[in-house]
Amino acid sequence: MTTTRTTGRDARPPALSARNLVVEFPAGRGRKVHAVSGVSLDVAEGETLGILGESGCGKSTVGRSLIQLPPPDSGTVRLADVTLTGLAPEELRRARARIQIIMQDPIAALNPRRRVKDLLWEGPSIWGSGDDTHGKDARIDEALRDIGLDPATVRDRRPHELSGGQCQRVCIARALLLDPAVLICDEPVSSLDVSVQAQILNLLEATKRRRGLSMVFIAHDVSVVKNISDRVMVMYLGKVCEVLPSDGMHHEAVHPYTRLLLASLPEPRRSPDTGLSDGGEPLAPAGPAADLPSPLNPPSGCRFRTRCPLATAQCSDEEPPLRDIRPGHLVACHHVEPRRNHP
Repeated sequence: MTTTRTTGRDARPPALSARNLVVEFPAGRGRKVHAVSGVSLDVAEGETLGILGESGCGKSTVGRSLIQLPPPDSGTVRLADVTLTGLAPEELRRARARIQIIMQDPIAALNPRRRVKDLLWEGPSIWGSGDDTHGKDARIDEALRDIGLDPATVRDRRPHELSGGQCQRVCIARALLLDPAVLICDEPVSSLDVSVQAQILNLLEATKRRRGLSMVFIAHDVSVVKNISDRVMVMYLGKVCEVLPSDGMHHEAVHPYTRLLLASLPEPRRSPDTGLSDGGEPLAPAGPAADLPSPLNPPSGCRFRTRCPLATAQCSDEEPPLRDIRPGHLVACHHVEPRRNHP
């Protein structure tokens, strides 16, 4: 079983938890895309869990399955004390007010025919908190000010009259109007300019602290995930490779795939003591990086073994369990030993 547990530092009851999520998609001729294979996770109250990996690793599918879009083929998702998986449609609709998602493409996420004020009021109207029409304008204006937009300027505009960053702020405001406990951020800055990315990340971090939100932040950019997350969960081909605190990621990451991701960062700093990069000496993949295995037919044993320079026969025969090597640090690799005397 692949398990991601809350660290000792965040040993509060999880705001969101998932166990053994499996998501598969039909691919014709009786084949299946194994998008997510046995992923488990916990997100503590007020914590941000980052999910990191290359395109196709299953990270976005995990995020969508947490909000039941689509529901996982097997496994369970709990939002505080409510089990979302298996809920009747009306019960699930009510529960979703407490867990909202921000999509990757903000312009595509907004109805182009509707004005900003109407887009923001969709959620309260659907979930029954929009009956107070007298206070509607005040709530909309407050939501816009909270995310750094001038209500008088944008409330009557349509999405095509806004920039990409403004559209993403509207998406954030729309989610926050429902006062959720958990926010799923699915690559929320990948389609934005670098300067705008920083603004949106700062906005999300400030909003999280002000409201006590829990967040799942999904991205392929190592630096972005590291900077906004409390913990990072690294995925490869539908599986969890490593889970560790973000503040020690460069120094403490030990899984060959995580180290490969860290080695992709420009100009890695070198340690004056060891001469190694922050994550240890980068490991080159055993074969061409472009020769990636397919989720239609994932490798046996460790799914990273076809690219791993440490791969042995054991990696082909046995799937490595996700195990603690020190408190709060989990790794799925046969060649990593627990650090029993780690401070």
